Amino acid sequence: MTTTGMAMMVMSNLVIVTLTAYCFWRVLTSPDPEETEHAPLEIDTRDDDTPRD
Repeated sequence: MTTTGMAMMVMSNLVIVTLTAYCFWRVLTSPDPEETEHAPLEIDTRDDDTPRD
């Protein structure tokens, strides 16, 4: 393998590992969803309604 090929392989692997580590860091350090997401306490999905004939 030439020096250029080796440098290209090292750089591509470094980019992939860095991007993967960054994505894991963003997911694992994200704020608690209960603090940032807001929704009504009761949502009526009408799942228990009986069908009308």
